[in-house]
Amino acid sequence: MVKGPYYRRPDDSTELPEVDVAIVMESTYPFLKGGVSGVVHDIVTRNPDLVFGIIHIAWDSNDPSEDLYGVPENVAWVDVVYLSLGEDARPFQQASLPEPGVDYAAMTRRLRVAFYTLSANNPAPFWSLYDDTINPATRHARLWPVLTTSEFMEACVAAVPQSSSLTLAELFWNLRDFFSLAFALTDRVHPRAKVYHAHTTGYASLIAACAARQNDSAFLLTEHNLYLRDTINTLLGRDMNLPVTRYSYRDLPDNPVDRMWVRWWCDLGAALYPSADHITYLYPAAVKEAIELGADESRTEVLPNGLNWDDFAYGRARRKRPIKSIAAGEHSPWRFACIARVVPIKGIIQMIDIAAEAVSRGYRDFEIDVLGPTEHVPEYYQECLRHVEETGMQGVVTFRGTVVVRECLHDYDALVLSSFNEGQPLVVLEAMACGLPVIGTRVGGMDHTVTLPVTAADGTIIGPCGDLVEPGDVTGFADRLCHLMDDPALYLEWHGNALERLRAEFMIDMIMSRYNTIYRELGAGDVQWVPISSQPADLGEGPDDVSSEVRLPYQPGTLRKTVADGYLGPSQAG
Repeated sequence: MVKGPYYRRPDDSTELPEVDVAIVMESTYPFLKGGVSGVVHDIVTRNPDLVFGIIHIAWDSNDPSEDLYGVPENVAWVDVVYLSLGEDARPFQQASLPEPGVDYAAMTRRLRVAFYTLSANNPAPFWSLYDDTINPATRHARLWPVLTTSEFMEACVAAVPQSSSLTLAELFWNLRDFFSLAFALTDRVHPRAKVYHAHTTGYASLIAACAARQNDSAFLLTEHNLYLRDTINTLLGRDMNLPVTRYSYRDLPDNPVDRMWVRWWCDLGAALYPSADHITYLYPAAVKEAIELGADESRTEVLPNGLNWDDFAYGRARRKRPIKSIAAGEHSPWRFACIARVVPIKGIIQMIDIAAEAVSRGYRDFEIDVLGPTEHVPEYYQECLRHVEETGMQGVVTFRGTVVVRECLHDYDALVLSSFNEGQPLVVLEAMACGLPVIGTRVGGMDHTVTLPVTAADGTIIGPCGDLVEPGDVTGFADRLCHLMDDPALYLEWHGNALERLRAEFMIDMIMSRYNTIYRELGAGDVQWVPISSQPADLGEGPDDVSSEVRLPYQPGTLRKTVADGYLGPSQAG
């Protein structure tokens, strides 16, 4: 039988075989293209000695469902989970029916204690409640009927500030949303894996943590960016770089509904960060921010994205002639690539203003091409087109739409990014692999990638391959852009440093080898690929899924293996 993934939808109960690693994704791989999806595809293709599964979280059955990557043959299955109550209405209603003999007043008290203790760095009551009332393998009763009890609603009303304009009906429907989301994510038996690897701290981590508890397996978390910070700032319409802590629900929201949602996200972080056996971050600053959200520093390491050097040999060869003309001071015209989705967070309006600022200073022999999809926020794209006309930047700033980055990078002299938020963009590494300098904004891991000193294998300190300004600093960005066009020596320095920085710290073989080591230290490595049978699985969704088993209280570090202490990731070497 030919190897390959089996796609299990929520209406399918086919038994899925155990895998070494179940990667848990939110609305991305393998059905949507993007940086995170690309990293996951690299992980599964470059670790062929391990058997993978993918748990894909989607909103509903209308979400994209076509494999855009050609999932490799060492992926045994893709298990799709839907969040929408429209997909789970009947099971949720059945699970919410009160059960005779259950003390819902006592359950309400346990629920309150579980969430209050999360703020005190104690997730034990939370996980104890999960095991007793949600986990299909161990539960003695079901939590969901508590939503319809007077005891629970009275407790929630008491928790809402007296000055709130929130009606009882509005309170109930918001609570129902939280309960239905939690039901979709937690009230099922997940397929078995040695390691559950979540790539966001929210819903993916909740599934990974629950699945690891069900199977006494390991929970690995990779943060590509600070998910909770970004989610909360987006919800509240704040600057994406403003910090968020696990107590932000106390002072940031200005209405009770937003406060409930911010508390929801803060409490998820407080429960999930301490429950991870190991956490990887793309850049050092992310670790400091995550600690404020509840992460355990002793279980973290920096593991950046990486690239294959040979994949960009053609691009480097094509850059030799322009490099000579730049060195001779004869280069014309300058071409800059802004590779980003045309959405507000990428600062495309600001990029147009940067171009206008440079033109106003007399610099006219340059072009900026915006390379990226324009259909994600159509009204913003139209605003950008109008702004090009208003500033007279026709012929200077051009929108090229979606491109294959590796096939066109060599046609440009530098990468320019005016983003208000980034993690560690793969496109920056791709530009560096062609020797392109980078001018961008000081967000996420950009300083780690572009400006902070890097130590080569021989101990040599490698300088910056570009420069960064604060987000929204149009004048400062224009200063750097004009300086680059005026100074061939600076260009050549940044060009050489880009190549050396990449070779020293961002080689994909080194990164993927470390992922393989982490997986094996957490217990993966001995699973054999087996074909999918037609045997039905027990997904724990029936009304009789209760247990008389007594489970020990949660004690971090006692149920699962942990990676060895003291490892210095590639970005920390030297």
